[in-house]
Order: sequence, then C-alpha cells, then structure tokens
Amino acid sequence: MRTNDILVIAFDADDTLWDCQSHFENVERDYCRLLAEYGDSDDISSRLFRTEATNMELLGYGTKAFTLSLVENAVNISQGKVSAKTIGKIIELGKSLLYLPATPLPGVRETLRAIRSLNRYRLALFTKGELLDQENKLQRSGLAPFFSHVEIVCDKTPAHYRALCHHLNISPERLLMVGNSFRSDIAPALNIGAHAAYIPFHVTWQLELTDEFDHPHLTRLKQFGDIMSIL
Repeated sequence: MRTNDILVIAFDADDTLWDCQSHFENVERDYCRLLAEYGDSDDISSRLFRTEATNMELLGYGTKAFTLSLVENAVNISQGKVSAKTIGKIIELGKSLLYLPATPLPGVRETLRAIRSLNRYRLALFTKGELLDQENKLQRSGLAPFFSHVEIVCDKTPAHYRALCHHLNISPERLLMVGNSFRSDIAPALNIGAHAAYIPFHVTWQLELTDEFDHPHLTRLKQFGDIMSIL
C-alpha cells in the first residue's frame, strides 16, 4: 500500500469502532427463548435470517429493520398464535439495541488521536444503517470530534464509495477505507480503486459474509492500533 497517495481515511462504525453485533446476537438468543414453544433455537434463528434477507431491500439495515423482522418472524413461526404480550416483549428486546453503549473498542480512541496528530489525513466516518440510531451511537461513543466528515448511507456499494469520494473532492486512490466487513467495507472500496484496511471482528452477521480475496490495495490487520504501522 502506498500511503503517500492517501489523503482521507474513512472508518466503518459498527464492529470497527465499537461492538455492535454481539448485542444483536444476545437479543436473538433472548428472542429464541421467548419463542421456544414454537421451535428450537436453530430453526427460529434460521427463519429469522431468511426474513431479514427478504426484508432487506425494503427495510435496509439497522435496529428498526431488525425489530420489524423479529415481529414478522414471530407471527409466521407461530402461525399467528403468538400473544400480544410476547410481541410487546419482542419489541422491547429490539428497542434495547437503540441504547447499546457504543463504547470504543480497545485502541480506537488512542489510534484516532495518533492519526490526527500526524496532520496528514482527513478522517471520515462512513457507515450504513438507520440515520438517527447511528448518529446517537456516534455521540455516545465520544468519537465524533475526531471526524471532519460523517456520512450514513443505506448501503455500501461501489456507487456509494464513488459518491463519498466526490463529496470529499478526492480521487478513489486517495481514500483508505478501514472496516471489519469484507463485503461492505473492503470489496466495494477496492472495486473503485481505493485502498482498504481489513480488521475482522470476532463475530460477523450472516448477511455480511462473503468470499475474500487478495488485492494490491488491501492490507489485513489484527487490531485497530495496527493502522499506525501502515501510515
């Protein structure tokens, strides 16, 4: 990676700057226990995944979309027999994700501060999801002051990355994207000629799984603080 070309470093948010997926998985476990009379956990989770995948085009990503899928799946697997009381509990489970702490992962705050001190790069937050939810997590994290540009999009496709470069007034080769999802953070950035730093998280949402590949513009890192080794 030729870091001399880079002017902007963009960061994913969920599971790159703070833990998110673990909270979703905890909610899903509680959800399966609530619906245990209608099936085992594996079946309930499998059908929930199919419901989420089907809803993705219309509902997009985020807590609100997930909560609607939880409710829809509960109605379907129970053949309409699930009680209003249980639906209420499911909604509360989903809403609890709107308050996840967004505590920065180890090394995140220190590394962002160190990058800023270099006075060489603009830092951007580029993430997908529901606008208000993502904005609130960013504020709770305390990381907002590090970023000169924040962009929250419905998805991360090559077109979204091109638009990001346009907004930042840079060519793609001047962008380094940092994230935990090969599907959303790495592959589409590489597709437009940008650089990418891949930092896998210990859990990955099924819809983010994809085949990985090597690329001259790709660097694989073990932890967030390793970013400094490539700058």
